[in-house]
Amino acid sequence: MKGNLWLVALFLVLSLVISSYAASTQSYQFRKLYLIIPFSSSAHSFPSAVAVASLFGEIYLPRSFRRLPKTPFHQKLDPLAFNLRWTVMSEMTSRTADVMRVSSHREVYEPCDDSFALVDALLADQTNLINHDPKVCMEIGCGSGYVITSLILLLKEKLPNVHFIATDTNPIAARVTNETLQAHGVSAEVVCTDIASCLEGRLAGLVDVMVVNPPYVPTPEYEVGMEGIASAWAGGENGRSVIDRVLPVVDRLLSERGWFYLVTLTSNYPSEICLLMRKRGYASRIVVQRSTEEENLIILKFWRDKDEESVDKETSSESFMKQFSRSLSSFMEKQWR
Repeated sequence: MKGNLWLVALFLVLSLVISSYAASTQSYQFRKLYLIIPFSSSAHSFPSAVAVASLFGEIYLPRSFRRLPKTPFHQKLDPLAFNLRWTVMSEMTSRTADVMRVSSHREVYEPCDDSFALVDALLADQTNLINHDPKVCMEIGCGSGYVITSLILLLKEKLPNVHFIATDTNPIAARVTNETLQAHGVSAEVVCTDIASCLEGRLAGLVDVMVVNPPYVPTPEYEVGMEGIASAWAGGENGRSVIDRVLPVVDRLLSERGWFYLVTLTSNYPSEICLLMRKRGYASRIVVQRSTEEENLIILKFWRDKDEESVDKETSSESFMKQFSRSLSSFMEKQWR
């Protein structure tokens, strides 16, 4: 009898240990989520009132939900003001790359807030992208392959014949991108090159959609272009060294109807970037603005503006910067209404 009791006790201890380990794993935490959505009339007091809570009562925002506005962590959740609904993560991410299947390497930049913000911008513009009917889509600086894979998944059902190209100066990143593409059952032409140096002659004027998440972090100039993962984030003075090299390349590669999506920080002076592109004949708008604990991200979209008179007027006006600031303020206000 005592022997059986010992066996039962041992079984219970082992079960507890296994359960505790399983609950601590990332995949388990990603699956076991509740989406909290307000349904009472008082719910408007919360900024879009969306938060994510685990089964263990912790409130946090995992990667797949970072497109949703945060509910302040210190704010007490009124059970009467929320409707708890079970949410399957795969339903939220089926149209974009699954971060759990994105390949990784210590020398390759992993998907983070800037990557998610850029994919959110593409997701928000998905209908327009499909109607745009691009023939060639390209990403400069593909890193882990999360963005180019997401772009393919967004378009492949409606536009199966698009040619996708991804470049990176890091050969390990090129390999990792290929692994990410394969893990999602899609394909693209992946080229290891500096920006697009070996492709400019072949692709000049042919790219219909260009996406770039450049190294934008302000750093000392000597860090720009370093080998390994540093090349993915070191942006030099004001974070603009690589951005300013990319802009003329994009101008040469984009078709007459080309669209260009660019990740920037406020410290990159995005208004100046818009003004530089305006002088090249491009109109622009803010697609996504995302504030995180560490940075304020702005995703810009550019397209060729054929109204030359408008271009001359706007580029010669000293109020361009103020106009951009007003646009950003207005965008942020609308986002939090």
